[in-house]
Amino acid sequence: MLLVASLLVVIWGGGALLRLSAQRRVAAMAAVWALVVLTHLILPPEAGLRLATGGDARGWLVLGGVVAVVGLYRLVIRALKARVPPPAPVADPASFGAVELDRYARHIILREIGGPGQKRLKAAKVLVVGAGGLGSPALLYLAASGVGTIGVIDADLVDNSNLQRQIIHADARIGMAKVQSALVAMRALNPFVSLRPYQRRLTEDIAADLLADYDLILDGTDNFDTRYLVNRSAVAAGKPLISGAITQWEGQLSLFDPGQGGPCYACVFPTRPAPGMVPSCAEAGVAAPLPGIIGSMMAMEAVKHLTGAGETLRGRLMIHDALYAETRVIAVKRRSDCPVCGGTA
Repeated sequence: MLLVASLLVVIWGGGALLRLSAQRRVAAMAAVWALVVLTHLILPPEAGLRLATGGDARGWLVLGGVVAVVGLYRLVIRALKARVPPPAPVADPASFGAVELDRYARHIILREIGGPGQKRLKAAKVLVVGAGGLGSPALLYLAASGVGTIGVIDADLVDNSNLQRQIIHADARIGMAKVQSALVAMRALNPFVSLRPYQRRLTEDIAADLLADYDLILDGTDNFDTRYLVNRSAVAAGKPLISGAITQWEGQLSLFDPGQGGPCYACVFPTRPAPGMVPSCAEAGVAAPLPGIIGSMMAMEAVKHLTGAGETLRGRLMIHDALYAETRVIAVKRRSDCPVCGGTA
């Protein structure tokens, strides 16, 4: 037995050194096995060669049978694998096809964004709360910019009175859910982005789970209850928040990011205005282009934050007076006694 085993090792190892194929080495080993079995079948039991190779053919026959079964199993598996079509290649989520490269070329040639910045935009997930006056331009420009995943949450339906300023909607979509109307417009603008509509109001019971799945939050809502809820949830989830607001001829926005040392919304606006103190757009009116200006700036801040370009409005509040064409930026600081973000950085 030892003699045959040594011979088989020599055949396998020596064949490898001589660069013989595995099939040829297996064939040579099979020939040795057949010769040993034949020796046991022909020679008498007392023959020295037969005694040197175990004295009995049954062991060799069992060994040959096991090897044959294993070999047959491998052949069957190989044949089955050959019949299965190869899996489709998984696309790199940050890679771009020729159409996308052409689409985003004006971004890519910007030194501050370039290819790496555009990849970061494609890999980013941004949630926009509200598909109204501010959400409309923000959503369109986020989609146009190539933000990979855009979520939008709003419970309202498109109304005729919205169309004076909410440019993502259309007359033909009056009565449609705003999130679905926004989807129609964004898909028509850029089919390469993933869209997630949530047709409901943002409430305390879903806010934490919803915001946790996004990298950046944009708040374009028109009521203070939701603004404070979005801020609390963003701080708790450690998500930066771009918040905008408009009334009549004036708008403001900032990037609230306590995780990076900036203030949160409650640091700057610690007290909710009393009911009736700040009239709604329906009550006070709003110039049609104003939400376009502020909403577009919100998208601009999002692009800068996600790509690392330039200087964002973290720690600063921009106030725009459209009536007198004046814009000013004031510094805002974090409050150590803020009940929402104090001491969490």
